Amino acid sequence: MPPTEGANRSLRTGFVQQARRISQVKRTAGANQPMALTKPLVPWIVHCPRRPTHCWRPAFWRPPLSAPTETPLLTTPLNALHIELGARMVPFAGYSMPVQYPAGLMAEHHHTRKAAGLFDVSHMGQLRLFGPDAAAAFETLIPVDVIDLPVGKQRYGLLLNDDGGIIDDLMFFNKGNNEIFVIVNGACKVGDIAHIQYRIGHRCEVIPMPDMALLALQGPQAVTALSRLAPGVEKLVFMTGGNFTVDTGTQKIDVFLTRSGYTGEDGFEISVHKDQAEALARALLAQPEVKPIGLGARNSLRLEAGLCLYGNDIDETTHPVEANLLWAMQKVRRAGGAREGGFPGATKILAALAASTGASASKPLEDSRKRVGLIALERVPVRDHTELQDGNGNRIGEVTSGLLGPTIDKPVAMAYVDAAFSALGTQVVAIVRGKPVPMAVSAMPFVPTHYFRG
Repeated sequence: MPPTEGANRSLRTGFVQQARRISQVKRTAGANQPMALTKPLVPWIVHCPRRPTHCWRPAFWRPPLSAPTETPLLTTPLNALHIELGARMVPFAGYSMPVQYPAGLMAEHHHTRKAAGLFDVSHMGQLRLFGPDAAAAFETLIPVDVIDLPVGKQRYGLLLNDDGGIIDDLMFFNKGNNEIFVIVNGACKVGDIAHIQYRIGHRCEVIPMPDMALLALQGPQAVTALSRLAPGVEKLVFMTGGNFTVDTGTQKIDVFLTRSGYTGEDGFEISVHKDQAEALARALLAQPEVKPIGLGARNSLRLEAGLCLYGNDIDETTHPVEANLLWAMQKVRRAGGAREGGFPGATKILAALAASTGASASKPLEDSRKRVGLIALERVPVRDHTELQDGNGNRIGEVTSGLLGPTIDKPVAMAYVDAAFSALGTQVVAIVRGKPVPMAVSAMPFVPTHYFRG
């Protein structure tokens, strides 16, 4: 995704960055290990929120985080607009990003649920996989059906390491004519693209798109606002997309968009050239339904929708089964399917899937854990990294994301718990500042989703 400053650094091909974790705006440093590159990579300079990895990925040499002045933050094409709108800017994924605007996080959250919010997500990475073997090649990296995805449709995927751990979660779209369009997380894009290039670059072209920005228009009135400027988008349904022209009144802007998002609401994600991103954003903000929304509300919206945040709720130490992401693994890639396995960590993941299918609440798997939703039974927010215990004071897990849900008006969280405590309704205890807070395992999403399916 488009860097706008500090990106012209030389590639040091003899190093691999390993285990850079970003949780919200906090960073911790990882380690470097040697590896040779076979092809040059686009010079994006960002950190990746990864714990110690089993899969080496080429990256850039940089000084340690103890000298932050050596690594200036990148900015998106909308940086000047954010400042003009009074945004509070914070470091996130190596970029200076708006965490909130003057209206505040709560107001932004509620506005997105009721009307339409505009998010700048241009820190994320966009790339093309091109060639007659692109779909089959990409399918070797993720436990998802790529080959049979119809033209014009989008799917969620999980990029895995050789041990089945999740390198990143991503979205991909079949554009037809042997082209797959991929969006990856901003904090992981350097490693992701290096990994994809290294693994399948000999089978298809891997083409980064650093000149493209990405905007997300989310909320029940998003379609009303966008269809004024780009007639025809209202005909799309969830996880479909295409090329459109946005008429701002003073210029026409070509975009590629999908009807999807990260809030649980109806909405669109819009890929646009960085030179036209600000004009597009201003045209959207001129619509009466639309207001700018920062990263703070984006986080609360996605958590209420039960959507994982990479680096918090999933990472290379988790695999799809324990992360409760089996819905992202189509039957064709599972045991007995026409293309069973064939992805990194397949033996481990399919064995875990078979074991979890045979387990029950009365006889849970030993030495296993599950990602679950939790609702606090007292009005006490339970934050990331909070320890979870059973009624006897034994540690059974940890919260990975948590906050007071603005829509549900209750403290909600995601966590990993021992499988024996993963059944709906099970009560656990969170230790908040040394005090016990009762919580109950709850179904996700915490609030109903409103994806438009026609």
